[in-house]
Amino acid sequence: MQVSLRRRGSRTGPGAGYGTARRMGEGSGNGEEVYNVIPIHNLLADHPSLKLPEVRAAMAALRTVGELRKPPFVRWHGGLDLLDWLGAFFGFQRDNIRNQREHLVLLLANAQMRIHPPPDDIDVLHGKVVRRVRKKLLHNYTAWCSYLGRTPNVWIDIRRAASDPRRELLYAALYLLIWGEAANVRFVPECLSYIFHHMAGELNRILEDYIDEATGQPALPAVSGENAFLTRVITPIYETIKREVDASRNGTEPHSAWRNYDDINEYFWNNHCFESLRWPLDRSKNFFATSPTKNRVGKTGFVEQRSFWNLYRSFDRLWVMLILFLQAAIIVAWHGSKTYPWQNLQIRDDQVRVLTIFITWAGLRLLQSLLDVGTQYKLVSRETRLLGVRMVLKILVAATWTAAFPVLYSRMWNQRNRDRTWSAAANRRLSNILVAAAVFILPQLLAVALFVLPWLRNFLEKTNWRIFYVLTWWFQGRTFVGRGLREGPLDSFKYALFWTVLLAVKFIFSYLLQIEPMISPTKTILNLQGVQYQWHEFFPHSNTVGVFILWLPVILIYLMDIQIWYSIFSSIAGALVGLFSHLGEIRDVQQLRLRFQFFASALQFHLMPEEHVFRQHGSLQNRIRDTVNRLKLRYGLGRPYNKIESHQVGPSRFALIWNEIIHTFREEDIVNDREVELLELLPYAWNIRVVRWPCLLLGNELLLALGQAKELKADDRRLWRKISKHEYRRCAVIEAYDSIKYLFLEIIKEGTEEHSIVAGLFEGFDSSIRVEKFTIYEDEWANFLERMKREGMTDEEELWGKRSRDLRLWASYRGQTLSRTVRGMMYYYKALKMLAFLDSASEIDIREGSRELPSVVSSRRQIEDLDNLEDGGKSSPSQSLSRASSSVGLLFKGHEHGTALMKYTYVVACQIYGNQKAKNDTRANDILYLMKNNEALRVAYVDEVKSVRDEVEYFSVLVKYDQQLEKEVEIYRVKLPGPLKLGEGKPENQNHALIFTRGDAIQTIDMNQDNYFEEALKMRNLLEEYSSNYGARKPNILGIREHVFTGSVSSLAGFMSAQETSFIRMHYGHPNVFDRLWFLSRGGISKASRVINISEDIFAGFNCTLRGGNVTHHEYIQVGKGREVGLNQISMFEAKVACGNGEQTLSRDVYRLGHRLDFFRMLSFFYTSVGFYFNTMMAVLTVYAFVWGRLYLALSGLESSIGRNAVSNNATLGTVLIQQFIIELGLLTALPMIIENSLEHDFLPVILDFLTTQLQLASVFYTFSMGTKTHYYGRTILHGGAKYRATGRGFVVEHKKFAENYRLYARSHFIKGIELGIILTLYAAYSAITKNTFVYIAMTFSSWFLVISWIMAPFAFNPSGFDWLKTVYD
Repeated sequence: MQVSLRRRGSRTGPGAGYGTARRMGEGSGNGEEVYNVIPIHNLLADHPSLKLPEVRAAMAALRTVGELRKPPFVRWHGGLDLLDWLGAFFGFQRDNIRNQREHLVLLLANAQMRIHPPPDDIDVLHGKVVRRVRKKLLHNYTAWCSYLGRTPNVWIDIRRAASDPRRELLYAALYLLIWGEAANVRFVPECLSYIFHHMAGELNRILEDYIDEATGQPALPAVSGENAFLTRVITPIYETIKREVDASRNGTEPHSAWRNYDDINEYFWNNHCFESLRWPLDRSKNFFATSPTKNRVGKTGFVEQRSFWNLYRSFDRLWVMLILFLQAAIIVAWHGSKTYPWQNLQIRDDQVRVLTIFITWAGLRLLQSLLDVGTQYKLVSRETRLLGVRMVLKILVAATWTAAFPVLYSRMWNQRNRDRTWSAAANRRLSNILVAAAVFILPQLLAVALFVLPWLRNFLEKTNWRIFYVLTWWFQGRTFVGRGLREGPLDSFKYALFWTVLLAVKFIFSYLLQIEPMISPTKTILNLQGVQYQWHEFFPHSNTVGVFILWLPVILIYLMDIQIWYSIFSSIAGALVGLFSHLGEIRDVQQLRLRFQFFASALQFHLMPEEHVFRQHGSLQNRIRDTVNRLKLRYGLGRPYNKIESHQVGPSRFALIWNEIIHTFREEDIVNDREVELLELLPYAWNIRVVRWPCLLLGNELLLALGQAKELKADDRRLWRKISKHEYRRCAVIEAYDSIKYLFLEIIKEGTEEHSIVAGLFEGFDSSIRVEKFTIYEDEWANFLERMKREGMTDEEELWGKRSRDLRLWASYRGQTLSRTVRGMMYYYKALKMLAFLDSASEIDIREGSRELPSVVSSRRQIEDLDNLEDGGKSSPSQSLSRASSSVGLLFKGHEHGTALMKYTYVVACQIYGNQKAKNDTRANDILYLMKNNEALRVAYVDEVKSVRDEVEYFSVLVKYDQQLEKEVEIYRVKLPGPLKLGEGKPENQNHALIFTRGDAIQTIDMNQDNYFEEALKMRNLLEEYSSNYGARKPNILGIREHVFTGSVSSLAGFMSAQETSFIRMHYGHPNVFDRLWFLSRGGISKASRVINISEDIFAGFNCTLRGGNVTHHEYIQVGKGREVGLNQISMFEAKVACGNGEQTLSRDVYRLGHRLDFFRMLSFFYTSVGFYFNTMMAVLTVYAFVWGRLYLALSGLESSIGRNAVSNNATLGTVLIQQFIIELGLLTALPMIIENSLEHDFLPVILDFLTTQLQLASVFYTFSMGTKTHYYGRTILHGGAKYRATGRGFVVEHKKFAENYRLYARSHFIKGIELGIILTLYAAYSAITKNTFVYIAMTFSSWFLVISWIMAPFAFNPSGFDWLKTVYD
């Protein structure tokens, strides 16, 4: 059904007659105001949403201006509302008011719809709804006020608010108006809180009828007038940010030399901002100064410095643990002669030697204090003197401990040596050390106690009492974020158990197979005499260099191998989670046949709302029975719903959804017409008593039933009981019998003798028919041609002429294009309409509608065919992208359209769309076509307009296609303070379009993504996750999995796709779903500072966690995702991600998470983010250390001297081989991929697939990828250079020339590979022990494999790389 959007009458709604006029040529063109989702300006409009009582209640609440003092200098009339009132007083833009009016109405109306049970008076906006929206919008503001010790300017009388929610509405509307016009300042959330604080105070003065003491007139805002808010509030802050960005020279200057978005924001974390900036903003203050003056405000909160020491500063607890265990293990192994360490610790001397770890620990604390001063000294100013005092005191205290422990330790040993035993005096000095150690580790003991009681730690951190701040001042600086991050006791226990077992296995392995085997060769080498050095002897009469070279690869592997153990343990844990979640239970067609009969019941319990499920089963007994059946269905216990019959409503609902999914497959050309007929679930007809299952499930069932009847010599009852054990067989027999019976009785005239004879025959007659076995036909091009011919195409040549758009769309839907993404996102709109219909439709509507639907569709097709004949045989127009012509839509009652529009819109942030239109770019016409065929699609872009003085003005514009006017219309035009792009382009583009989004949740989608109708049906289930507690918190980001649809394009694309299923993340970015109102007031859905936030997506996860939010991941829903398919594309993508991780390593977010998370969550965070890239680099450095070290030993003569000692030579060689084995353990990082795919598919096919990928040189690709990550990660940390790299998403079929490959890979792979190859060749030539070929291969196999991979991969994976002519040309 097509719902009319015709608008009647003149404009009388809110905003009429107020604000500035539009530019000429804008609007609808007929004097009526264009709307986005709901025509709020015209209550008489024929729009389905206006018929909803919740919408009318929200609109009526905004119109209750009543006795409020009217703004001066504005002609006021009864058609204006509360947002017009705020706009007139505070100087907001007209289109900002219109935009936020609709925004607020939809928020309130949807919130009122979710109240359960519904309010008594649904025509009146419930006070609880307004309060809930206001509290969520202003939660960050009230927390900020509490942090600064200030009283929020939100004056609410709870008793009055229940009956008059007007003040609550004003506060919520004021914040939305500020946010909607803040432009780039939206990235500075606490700055918005500062602005709101002052403007809310002025609002209170107006509401309380204060008198201005200076003028004696009623109080007015300090900032008012036309566009005053943009000009006098936002623009000064914007210009400050812009000048800082200009000073960065496009991000090439050091981060410490200029202020980014975070620095600007953290300036408002101190009460000093109130004294400095005042209100209205004093532009003479040093906050707005950007020249390098003495009083200029510099970095705030954190200084980003380029150094690998950031990894130690951010994760010092990890490195302290590793270093102290290494020292203790070496001491125990060196002085003991037993195999196990606890046997070596039975002697007092060895026990005391282990206490030297406290000397090392104190030195590490001193190092941390020095690094803090060396990197953060620029933060010290007149306002932050205490920070400088704490830095100095920490250095002094750490230096004192570093000096005290060696003194105490040496005095103890001196006493013991003098007494030649552990005398009472020696024990007293030992006690002194133990007491000092206990005092030294007191902070760690306190941290352990607070870990056991996480709620106490959260209370201490989140409470803003000054006494707690004084107590914690020494340990960590006070920041607005990063407080109260501890999880609940159960989740903390799970983390602790996982990491305790992992670390125990790692340390046992390291001691027995890494450290202890090195002790004997080390002692032998140190004791070697008469070594003839052929090079300079660095340490005379000592073989220290040789020992260092031998130990260096061991230590590097020891420091990085937790990454390997984490991959193994996370794979095992993930497998257990997947098994309990029943992941991959339906793996093939056979499993589909076995479980298909449960789908109708699963639909009833999972897709339908709960109140709908129990509408007919109100008694407690029935509810308990339904709950038990639900659990049986979920865990496969028995067959609780195997006898579903056709007269029930469940199968009818399921049939509508299933058939719509199959028709969607047909429109996508995944299946052909014949396969649609085999897959469809036929509706109830002909009095057939069973569900008419798809032919796919009934194949051969009648033949099998007939065979049983022939072979089984038994009575009919026993035969039928045996047939009925197979549900599909039973249904096939009954369907055949009922169909033939109905057909014969309809054909033969009732009342005749023949009719009575046939009726008697059917009492004992069984029959069967042969059903053809089903096979899937996958040729999508043939399916497309078949569909075109069905739509009237007579000759394939038409595809290159009048049907070229169909051809372009078909090709676009198989690439990574905007049209594919739009088509996928519109499935949400389609699914919403279907669910809205199923929720409200009665059993009669569904049953009768399903019965009549085939005849209605057939009649419509006949009419279309006649129309085509009348047109001379011309083909019918291609189906729209929105699937508005869906057959199920014929059953809709009309309200589904309005409900879907209220719940869902899709905003495409196309920043350059305005320029494309101005240049008549064909891509602009294509975008217009997409808007024309998708009613819920909107496009947001930035319009640049030159004024009369040749000044450029910038506007955020939202447009749509008006179906009534049949043209593109402009909905909103909000002026910006200047150019949009100050930071990174992608988050800035998101930010400008964010104000045009609606709803409580927002999903971010890349242009290379897709969606599926069957997955879109689950979105309502996903959004319900916001109501569930995950640990101590409700989620704020819902992560969902991605299905990589480019995996079959090439072998490289398959490798990328294989990695995707085991991608571990805190927040990857798209397509995750955000709690929109939560992020709206906390800086948005990404960060945008130049360079440091180049990986803008993951910073949303960092920001969410630091601000007390929660990120979850859900496997039951997915969207499509396109990946790079060529080596050059993949390398540029991995370079971009590696550079992003390099910048993350320097960031304040990673530093704060490393310090504020508990120890075990910190480990998970490190090894799933920057730690992965750092350990990849460590693995490469291990190879370098190994080959350079072996070359030194060979050329210096030390290796030949060692070789003369057969015992030490064999021990040393064995140790080297152990290290090679550990390096090759890196192959176990493929374990997550194997286990994940085994769960979803099957073990043997996955193993075969894994072996196939190895034959396709997957190991070469992954080794080459390791070099890419290492090069760009290390280079970014040391030198910068991170930038967005356009990888391209096309199909890679073109041969890349040698020159292009060399330019791209020379520094990162070729030069390094050649260097390692030369070293290995020299080692083979000069080494004494590599004369044995087996020994040389065993020692250097991994290194040679890396060399070959780095040099040959660009040529092996180059299209036509082995073509002789192209090779000669290269």
